[in-house]
Amino acid sequence: MTAEPACPDSVDPSGTLDQASATPQPTLRVEQVAIDGIDRQTWDGLASRNPWATPFSSWGFHRAWWDAYGANAHDETLVVSDGDEPIAIAPLMHRHEIEPGDLEVSTRMRQASTAQLTPVPDSATAIFFGASYHADYATLLCGTDDLPRVADAMVEHLRATEDERRVRWDAVDLRRLRCGDPAAEALAGAFGRREMDADWTLNLEREDVCPVVTLPDGASLDDYLATLGKKARHEIRRKWRRAEAVGEIRLDDSADPLDDLEPFIELHQKRWGGEGLFPATEGGRQSRVFFRRMFELLGGDGPLKLAFLRVGGRRIATGIHFETPEAALYYNAGVDPDARELSPGVVMTAAYVRRALERRIRRLDFLRGDEPYKYEWGAVDEPIQRLLVRRTESR
Repeated sequence: MTAEPACPDSVDPSGTLDQASATPQPTLRVEQVAIDGIDRQTWDGLASRNPWATPFSSWGFHRAWWDAYGANAHDETLVVSDGDEPIAIAPLMHRHEIEPGDLEVSTRMRQASTAQLTPVPDSATAIFFGASYHADYATLLCGTDDLPRVADAMVEHLRATEDERRVRWDAVDLRRLRCGDPAAEALAGAFGRREMDADWTLNLEREDVCPVVTLPDGASLDDYLATLGKKARHEIRRKWRRAEAVGEIRLDDSADPLDDLEPFIELHQKRWGGEGLFPATEGGRQSRVFFRRMFELLGGDGPLKLAFLRVGGRRIATGIHFETPEAALYYNAGVDPDARELSPGVVMTAAYVRRALERRIRRLDFLRGDEPYKYEWGAVDEPIQRLLVRRTESR
């Protein structure tokens, strides 16, 4: 299942967005403002203007990330204003491509194992999207009509000389841009127009994939399973019936996710152990802070949900996902290995599909990674891009 939206293989500075941005526009003001200085209403209001924004663009997600991992990066968030009115936010940070201790604190950038990405020296000072290590999507926070001139103003700001900037960057390494997101085209055009004059090298390349299931409207779980391949359909139904024979299958959202975070962590660690998010290390401590802060800021009536799968009253699996009216984004999970005879991973995914169908949610997004199980559910790859700009050695 490899069908996917077109992803550009090269940057064409003569694109339509570039032509539009050639029209004289009022001068925009760009200021570096730490996230502490931006109120939630302004941030989320600007994010809501971009239809490509996801919960990963929310103030709560970024605030939680900085509260947990602020020691691992430096805030470079930019606010773009037209007169006195903020019209855009570019959530940015800077750090070296690889920092000492990255492996321990889980802040090394994960990418597809098969991706042939342009290498950047580990010691390079790079500008990334904020929270890139734990966000699966990123974009600029502004209306799509404003993207060309906002990208131009942002890139011009980044082009400032070393004397004018607090930090001189070696690379701008923007990850998690969805193919089709006009922010990627606007940024590529803005950097591309300055590439030769500024002595930069610009690459736009596929970074990873997010397998996504498109659910049929009005279908039942059985209806949906009938659309899958014969082998996958047979195995899912067999495992569901085996679990159902033990007792009622329930996937319930936690009424108190902060209180239930420890049971989630316990099941997650049972499944992943030392490879999980919460080992007894500094990285595990930071992950606990991150998830707790996310639920404090995005839980309750917000998009972040913690659910537990119970079979016959026994808690055998757990999942954390983001839910919007259009999509369920499957973020993390844990299972009880002692319940392997009940196939907790398969049954929980089936329960998520059933619930999405009942709620008329059409998009089940498995997020980054091409793990084989995702394709058994009919997922189709949607690629994400990396936009990389490097200074030449002489500058």
